Amino acid sequence: MRFKLIFLLFGLCLVIFSCKKQNNKKSIAMKSYKFDLQGHRGARGILPENSLPAFQKAVDLGVNTLELDVVISKDSLVVVSHEAYMNPEICLDPNGEKIKDQTAYNLYNMTYEEIKSFDCGSLVHPDFPDQTLAKTHKPLLTEVIKLSTEHLRDKGKRVGLNIELKSSPKTDNVFHPSPQVFVDLVVKSIKEELIPLNKITIQSFDKRVIQYVKDNYPQLAVAYLVGQGNFYDNLQSLERTPDIYSPQYEVLDSLDIKQAHDSGVKVIPWTVNDISDMKTLLEMGVDGLITDYPNKAKVLHKS
Repeated sequence: MRFKLIFLLFGLCLVIFSCKKQNNKKSIAMKSYKFDLQGHRGARGILPENSLPAFQKAVDLGVNTLELDVVISKDSLVVVSHEAYMNPEICLDPNGEKIKDQTAYNLYNMTYEEIKSFDCGSLVHPDFPDQTLAKTHKPLLTEVIKLSTEHLRDKGKRVGLNIELKSSPKTDNVFHPSPQVFVDLVVKSIKEELIPLNKITIQSFDKRVIQYVKDNYPQLAVAYLVGQGNFYDNLQSLERTPDIYSPQYEVLDSLDIKQAHDSGVKVIPWTVNDISDMKTLLEMGVDGLITDYPNKAKVLHKS
């Protein structure tokens, strides 16, 4: 009888422990965080990158910010594109044929009408096989701003823009104008659409861009992009302190985050696509995440 009672008590303990463990798992899984959710190139994991369909999808998923890249066309228009040329992995020529020589299509030497004639949505990106294809072209920055303005009208909430200027001293006047001209053209496009400058972030790996924006457009937030090193060393190389430190997420640690926050700088790493990595970084205290999969990140996002 005594043995039977002990056995029953043991079984009851197992049931209680199991229920408690399940409840803990459930609470962890349901935990949400308040952070700046940024759709990388719109929603590159599920739709063609830097396209209007991708930006619209990201907005529909509830991102706070649309992350995008811009280049300059021959006729000085600001075009949304990661590369300063037609990437044969994702673009087809005006005849729908595969591009054989990408060097023949330097966007800085092409008018926007020429750029617009290329289809950059009908090829699945090799790194993102789950993309839904959508025949589309490289849009103008002003078109993306209009999309965010329509969201404000329809939902009462404006989506921010995090605009990367891709430049370097080696490619000045080859793939893009000088940083000063580049920044001025981007700001001109922003002002044309009457979007508040405090909803815009300019990001770049190019220190010259960081300095020029800080000196000439203090209303704009600035994010310094880095792919290696730590916060302290990277900031020593800048003449101006950025508003946001944006490292490749795998090089980021808790000390970087503490030092950044102690300096009044936000931390928004890129490009975080695994849900467990997102949770880890949010627990570490990052202020935002840039991801190709806003559809995954939204389960962690507290609106």
